Amino acid sequence: MKPRSTFLSFSLPLAATAGILLFGALLGNSAFAQPATAPATPSRGAPELLDRIVLTVNEEAVTRYDIGTQKNSIVQRMKAANVAPPPDSELERQITERLIVEKALMQFARETGIRVDDTMIDRAISQVAQGNNLTLEELRAALAQENIPLPLYREELRKQITLQRLRERDVDNHIVVTDAEVDNYLKLVNAQTGGETEYLISHILVAIPSQATPDIIDERHARAEDILKRLRNGADFAQTAVSTSDASDALTGGSLGWRTAARLPAMFADTARTMKNDQISAILRSPAGFHLLKLVDSRSLNEPKVVEQTRARHILARVSETTSEDDAKQKIERAVDRLGAGESFETLARLMSEDASSSRGGDLGWISPGNTVPDFERAMDALQPGQRSGAIRTPFGWHLIEVLERRQQDVTEEHQREQARSALHQRKSDEAFEDYLQQTRDRAYVEYKSGER
Repeated sequence: MKPRSTFLSFSLPLAATAGILLFGALLGNSAFAQPATAPATPSRGAPELLDRIVLTVNEEAVTRYDIGTQKNSIVQRMKAANVAPPPDSELERQITERLIVEKALMQFARETGIRVDDTMIDRAISQVAQGNNLTLEELRAALAQENIPLPLYREELRKQITLQRLRERDVDNHIVVTDAEVDNYLKLVNAQTGGETEYLISHILVAIPSQATPDIIDERHARAEDILKRLRNGADFAQTAVSTSDASDALTGGSLGWRTAARLPAMFADTARTMKNDQISAILRSPAGFHLLKLVDSRSLNEPKVVEQTRARHILARVSETTSEDDAKQKIERAVDRLGAGESFETLARLMSEDASSSRGGDLGWISPGNTVPDFERAMDALQPGQRSGAIRTPFGWHLIEVLERRQQDVTEEHQREQARSALHQRKSDEAFEDYLQQTRDRAYVEYKSGER
């Protein structure tokens, strides 16, 4: 059995995952970045070519080997998806730009104190295996079958977690969505479309450099017109995006995935509302350049939402610099013993639990699916009303969980507000992160070696 994706099932605490779009996706990789497969062994006489330094990013080298490894991995995935790779020169240009930004981000993360140690990587690998219904041995076997060395896999996870934390710290944590913005958004979608709609959109960008002259702008517009003409004459949109788009998603055929209007730039959302499935837009202009959109599909999100909610309470023992794993677990096990001896759960929670629910006797109220981290939700869902768990480990520490009751609840309005808030947060985050990437690229000192540019 193969993992669905090397990062697809990697779970972080709910607060950490809100609005996360991993760096690999923004730079043209799969929805969650995958480690490159190990490159083929070079033939005799080839090492000089593979190891030659192509450029430096703030004095850190990018070699022909780095580019070749990325290229082999991307070409394999594109072929598996039945998408023909672009010409080598275009593919290498996109890969080189991606490596420049990636190295600049990783350098900045290191310089500003972001560290991901081996314990975090071990936990991440365990979560990946669990999320893909594999044991650790089965995961290692699956990686070996895909020709992905375990050390390479670990370092790719380290890189992705580092970049994720960088984005959370410098971008996501500064995004604010107000109740008024949620209200206005819901009023707008209800007035315009009778409710929320989700769009599957692909796009092509012809970028305009900053401080471009009128001649350059005219040249780029002519290029966009030529691309539009080819598309309207029947050229495949995904293949055209791969070979012509300057966007970070070019190597995935320009697909933005399913997004509500709030998760799209306002210009894209306004255009999508007027389009039919499979239609291609006119040329759109933004500060980034000229855009072409294709509406692949759309669907309504207005169905009533009824979910099974669980009312539960818990006792939490956190793991920290002063409390070890064993100490925290033993604390929960002592609570289990004391409950078995007849002590009150509410009283113990007030005395022992290390979160805000302790003042309520550990009561977490009514919990909908997705409101808690996966480890907690799985353990809670396995219990019947009146049952208690043993010691359960989550990213927050060790828990003792008791399920009190369950109910079916119509959460349509609550769900719509939650979805709107999440979508608005994601749109703001995506736009801010694109600016962040551009600023990082602009700050990087890039020196191409002679004959390499």
